[in-house]
Amino acid sequence: LSPRRLAMVSVKLQKRLAASVLNCGVRKIWLDPNEVNEISMANSRQNVRKLVKDGFVIRKPTKIHSRARARLSAEAKAKGRHTGYGKRRGTREARLPTKVLWMRRLRVLRRLLKKYRDSKKIDKHLYHELYMRVKGNVFKNKRVLMEAVHKQKAEKIREKAIADQLEARRVKGKAARERKAARRAERFAAGVHMEAPAAKK
Repeated sequence: LSPRRLAMVSVKLQKRLAASVLNCGVRKIWLDPNEVNEISMANSRQNVRKLVKDGFVIRKPTKIHSRARARLSAEAKAKGRHTGYGKRRGTREARLPTKVLWMRRLRVLRRLLKKYRDSKKIDKHLYHELYMRVKGNVFKNKRVLMEAVHKQKAEKIREKAIADQLEARRVKGKAARERKAARRAERFAAGVHMEAPAAKK
């Protein structure tokens, strides 16, 4: 055997024991090359712990994988940089599906309707009518739906006012008719009374 082969001492066991003691992988273990002979003598975990304490066996620090560049790139993209036609790989539909847009819009509008119903701004009948119209893609955004709600409410108030006016007019007419009938009855009764004394004479 060559002298070089004799000089090399196997520390495979010590590396494995050190990895077990330091709770890491074998590739993270550093053995002091100047103390190879002493390290090779250690054949138990206790001996390895002593070597660790002496500083002959060290756990290497974890390698750093910096996200600084990734963060910088993401920040730029948030501002709208690097998003031109040349940077796009997927189709428009793949990048932001129309279904996702539809779901977002639908949820926003339904949330608004629910809020209005819970705060008694709209009754359950108007809620249901608007809910079905939202489902039928009638309102393109929140503003349009809010305008529709105000319009519907104004329409309801106007209809109620007209109905009240009609009812008032009906009641007034009925009262006038009743008064007229009463007066006619009175006059008729008075006429009968006047005719009766004349007949007696």
